[in-house]
Amino acid sequence: MVFSPFAAMIAPIAVALTVGLLGWTYRALKPPPPKICGSPNGPPVTSPRIKLSDGRHLAYREAGVPREEAKYKIVVIHGFGSSKDLNLPASEELVEELRIYFLFFDRSGYGDSDPNPSRSVKSEAYDVQELADKLQIGSKFYVIGISMGAYPNSCFLILLNGRSYFGIGFSHFYRLAGASLVAPFVNYWWPCLPANLSNDAFSRLLAQDQWSFRVAHYTPWLFYWWMSQKWFPSLSILAGNMAIFSQSDLEILKKWSEAPSVGQEKIQQQGVYESLHRDIMVSYGKWEFDPMDLINPFPNNEGSVYIWQGYEDRIIPFQVNRYLSEKLPWIHYHEVPDAGHLLIFESKNCEAVLRELVQR
Repeated sequence: MVFSPFAAMIAPIAVALTVGLLGWTYRALKPPPPKICGSPNGPPVTSPRIKLSDGRHLAYREAGVPREEAKYKIVVIHGFGSSKDLNLPASEELVEELRIYFLFFDRSGYGDSDPNPSRSVKSEAYDVQELADKLQIGSKFYVIGISMGAYPNSCFLILLNGRSYFGIGFSHFYRLAGASLVAPFVNYWWPCLPANLSNDAFSRLLAQDQWSFRVAHYTPWLFYWWMSQKWFPSLSILAGNMAIFSQSDLEILKKWSEAPSVGQEKIQQQGVYESLHRDIMVSYGKWEFDPMDLINPFPNNEGSVYIWQGYEDRIIPFQVNRYLSEKLPWIHYHEVPDAGHLLIFESKNCEAVLRELVQR
């Protein structure tokens, strides 16, 4: 047999390539560790925070009339890529007239709130409840969930029903006085949605968003790689694709660009994975309940639930929320003809949401 130096080199080269490929794959799939606020390598804590029962911290901001003088107390849950520093364009006159106290907070991983590696639809609802308890905002409060911030609201309503889907207690959730879901997030894999409806609504999304949501739903362990790779376009909103916004949305965005709100630079300061990526993976993952499991939490009309949906919304197709409200007729559905996804950031719509929530 003739010895070939080339043949002898094939095995170690193959091993080296395999090890290198595995190492690259591991690094590509593994998200970087978060930069925890207040840690040696993390950003400073710049907001008031409460400590949750699991040891995490939740940052918050109070606005409106003083808590002790308020007639109505509203917890506002921000959406994707936002924070407690969002500004609701309600006039001071309206806030004073209705005596509203607002409690804003950074959801897990956003802003100054600690990340939650066990984040879920359920945990987001429990964060709201514990925040209200720690700050002692009273026996009753309202909740407004905006866009992706509406999915904790859905869990709140399940818990308020007294159904033990999660094998946990629900006794404290009776404190909810009412809820508004504004341009609420929808999961296209909810079992309650007819296939033709979910397929039609899903097809209206940009192709790059369809693929991003598929990855989040079917292979969440690949999501960090998908959002980091440069070969294929990923989520349009992060790529700055303005095609997802309606004309009214673009006008609102123009106003924001001219006068940026305080705190925007802190939204992703602990890492894009713990804030934005995990938000998408939770919302488009497999839920522990279905929206059709909801039962009217206010059978004696002691409170109300609302959906506010923009007809021109290109991010959340109106057809899905219209269908859900038809199947759950105790939800008061408002479809705003000339509004897009950012409808609550237009003064007239914001004030309509607030008035109906607390005065009905």
